[in-house]
Amino acid sequence: MRIRRPRRGAAAIKQLVREFVDSGLKQSEFCRSRGMALNTLKRYLKRHGEAGNASCDFSGLVAVELAAVNPARRQAGESGLAVVVGASRRIEVDAGFDAPTLARVEAVLERL
Repeated sequence: MRIRRPRRGAAAIKQLVREFVDSGLKQSEFCRSRGMALNTLKRYLKRHGEAGNASCDFSGLVAVELAAVNPARRQAGESGLAVVVGASRRIEVDAGFDAPTLARVEAVLERL
């Protein structure tokens, strides 16, 4: 016998989609943690447009915020890359970094 739960309202669905996007989890991991079917989450993502095209898997992406370069650094010709994760983690490389450096930064970010 299958247990039917009440339908979620539009506000609850939008909140659930926001929580998924902010979680950084894969779709299957998020669904498992919430006790919901994967197809339900995919339907919510498709209907509420948070993940763009539902046929694409965006579960490995995280939300980012772009910040303007400090004017003093811009005048000095510097334009490195800084990734701030939460309030206590910052990963930064200086201007002129090469592909191996970017690969190391990416590997660190994937472990977070």
